[in-house]
Amino acid sequence: MKADFTTGARPVKAARGTVLTAKSWQTEAPLRMLMNNLDPEVAERPDDLVVYGGTGRAVRSWAAFDAITRTLETMEKDETLLVQSGKPVGVFRTNEWAPRVLLANSNLVGDWANWPEFRRLEAEGLMMYGQMTAGSWIYIGTQGILQGTFETFAAIARKLTGDENGTLAGTLTLTGGCGGMGGAQPLAVTLNDGACLIVDVDESRLRRRAGKRYLDEVETDLDTAIAKVLKAKEERRGWSVGYVGNAAEVFPEILRRHNA
Repeated sequence: MKADFTTGARPVKAARGTVLTAKSWQTEAPLRMLMNNLDPEVAERPDDLVVYGGTGRAVRSWAAFDAITRTLETMEKDETLLVQSGKPVGVFRTNEWAPRVLLANSNLVGDWANWPEFRRLEAEGLMMYGQMTAGSWIYIGTQGILQGTFETFAAIARKLTGDENGTLAGTLTLTGGCGGMGGAQPLAVTLNDGACLIVDVDESRLRRRAGKRYLDEVETDLDTAIAKVLKAKEERRGWSVGYVGNAAEVFPEILRRHNA
């Protein structure tokens, strides 16, 4: 049996402002965090409950989402909700100083802790991959990975130039993948004054990053895309272009052109 993660799918928007929708701010906070993770402006595939990283879900199913949100809205200030791999399993009376939510994701007994078994359970809706911040409801968007990516490229610039204040000006970075994590790459390169060509097979990902100004522009013609980033490189100007294509095909083609 294959789980249907879209049953019950709907747009999710967290409450804004200072009016409570739960009984206390201690439960209002995780409720808003969960809902913000699945906001269409944040999640990569909200209908599938995927926040980022391909399969990183906030909750295991829409039924689990409804149960969790309903529980958080009605919990008392001395109760704790337990969530096991995206599914609520119980509420216990603890005390006001205890955590309001305790959760754990993707835990398997050692002998069964392998990818085939995990994928089987995930496909049946019995397990969930929470990534690092999706299943813990604390994903803050691509900006969460931007600094580390920027610092990585800055370190490369210093090594390339031998200068503590060196930049990527006059260089071209070719990379692939412009999703929830990879989407930080073009901006990280241009913030270091470099030119960047990023390839993604999913045009909507590139358009989304361009809309958020993480990417300067999107091209569907390879010759045009290459010409634009080479011009930026020659001018030692930070600029990024997203090309719609399969990196497994585009990278060898660019190498072939370079060698020719």
